[in-house]
Amino acid sequence: MDSLSQICLGAGVATLVMGRKVPVKQAVVWGAVAGTLPDLDVLFSSGDAIANMVSHRSNSHALLYLALFSPVLAWLISAVHRQSALFLRWWLAIALVLITHPLLDVMTIYGTRLGLPFTDTPFGVGSIFIIDPLYTLPLLGALVIALLRPQWSSKAAAYGLGLSSVYLFWSVAAQQSITATVQAELPEPAAEAVLVTPTPFNTLLWRVLVMTEHGYYEGFYNILGQSAAIEYQFFPQDSLLKTRYANHPDVARIAAFSHGFYSLQSQDNKLVLTDLRMGLRQNYAFSFLVTPDASSPATALPRAYDMGTTVRWMQQQLVAAD
Repeated sequence: MDSLSQICLGAGVATLVMGRKVPVKQAVVWGAVAGTLPDLDVLFSSGDAIANMVSHRSNSHALLYLALFSPVLAWLISAVHRQSALFLRWWLAIALVLITHPLLDVMTIYGTRLGLPFTDTPFGVGSIFIIDPLYTLPLLGALVIALLRPQWSSKAAAYGLGLSSVYLFWSVAAQQSITATVQAELPEPAAEAVLVTPTPFNTLLWRVLVMTEHGYYEGFYNILGQSAAIEYQFFPQDSLLKTRYANHPDVARIAAFSHGFYSLQSQDNKLVLTDLRMGLRQNYAFSFLVTPDASSPATALPRAYDMGTTVRWMQQQLVAAD
């Protein structure tokens, strides 16, 4: 999720756990700091554009490593504030803040390596967009109340966390329902994989991606008024090109990271490699230029993801359902 959501989640969890044992501002600040720490991995380069992408949300988001780090940070906090008697309480608070960060990230489609060092699998439910105001606003509102009315801090944090959690449950239920509908009416019986994710900032308009051997279908499902079958647009792909470069290190990394939801095209003696999960209507967030012989590091193509155009199109789709 975005930084603001993680800050609000961390601050809310710390406020709830610490209660009135410490000043509310103290719990909020340390919760926000701990909630931000796992994302500092973006400050370090892993070598090239693709390596940087797939290494984000890896070691710094592994549950085991965060659990091992939590008592160290808790000890530091309790020492700074001379609160040795509250070390165990701080430990519980920081552990929960650090662990809920990657668990929230898992709800997006990007891919989070929770299981390191035991498994390198990137997990992603994909039921919520990386930025969703309806998830963040209850947490933010609860923090404002907690800071303005410290006597209500625990209840405010509990309500904020509760409402945001209910919204997450709703997103999963909606995704599962739409997925069942899609599976029952596939545009092509020989579909290899199906992905259902929300469009930006909402859980009302959903994107459906159906991968086949020779390309992929893209369609949209509107919860507000989907009375007819999903209308799909087909985008052909060169299956022989994918087969030829299946063992190319860059292609293999994106194929594994995206769970097969990627496209590969030949362009000017180079390969254009695109993660199809993030973006819509051929407007994607992550595309890379790689050399066929892997002789040069992969480079990220200028990001052409036009959020303004995307949002305007989404508004048209949602209004059309009224």
